[in-house]
Amino acid sequence: MIVDSHVHLWSLDSRPQPWIPAGDLLDRDFTPADLGSAAQAAGVGRVVLVQVLNRADETAEHLALDDPLVAGVVGWVDLARPGSFAGLVGVRHQALAEPDPAAWVLRHDVRAGMAQLGKLGLVCDLMLRHQHFAAAEETLRSVDGARFVLDHAGKPPIASGWGSAESGEWAAAVTSIARRPNALCKLSGLTVLAGPEWTVADLKPYAEHLLWAFGPRRLLFGSDWPVCLRAGSYQRTVDAALELVSGLSSAERAAVMGENAVAVYGL
Repeated sequence: MIVDSHVHLWSLDSRPQPWIPAGDLLDRDFTPADLGSAAQAAGVGRVVLVQVLNRADETAEHLALDDPLVAGVVGWVDLARPGSFAGLVGVRHQALAEPDPAAWVLRHDVRAGMAQLGKLGLVCDLMLRHQHFAAAEETLRSVDGARFVLDHAGKPPIASGWGSAESGEWAAAVTSIARRPNALCKLSGLTVLAGPEWTVADLKPYAEHLLWAFGPRRLLFGSDWPVCLRAGSYQRTVDAALELVSGLSSAERAAVMGENAVAVYGL
């Protein structure tokens, strides 16, 4: 079974999405019915629903959703002043919405909240760029009882090309953070980062580096649906991931494409 570790839903009437430009492909509602039909067509059996906004009401709505496709919710809780984590399989804060994401991940009160996640066996998803990895590594070392999942591979600069200086900096940062045993990574978001004319060949060196750095047991497939629609259909996104892991053994492919998400999030 393919388990997609990273999907989103939203209703613009309930909560506007200020990050979406007016008239954009994503400037509409994306409902459980939309997700269900797309997942069925792409051969995806279960998904992890991930927060979009740093708002408790969105997380409450996600937790109240009764849909057999949704195996777990990674919601938002204020890690600086955490309340209940009930019902969640993980927590994510949109750190890139902070004025200084590196400073946020280093805050003592935020680290204390992350430590609480670790004690509860929950995962902390990190939405950061490679420029923030050094700060993230320091936090990973200090909160070693918790597990951290790096979303969208730290947003590699795929559009600049594998030989670019920016991609070299990303690769070095990934190599470093992957040395932390409590760090995992999502093979997600790559198509959008590559641009609308992407090919699997554009993605391949980045995926190969992630597989080398984290290994197939610490890498989780995620589509980033519906954001991935900016770069192609859900089916094409899933097919690209399958092609990127085609050189692995059958057991390793099964791990990346589903089993790791089940184990990491306790689905």
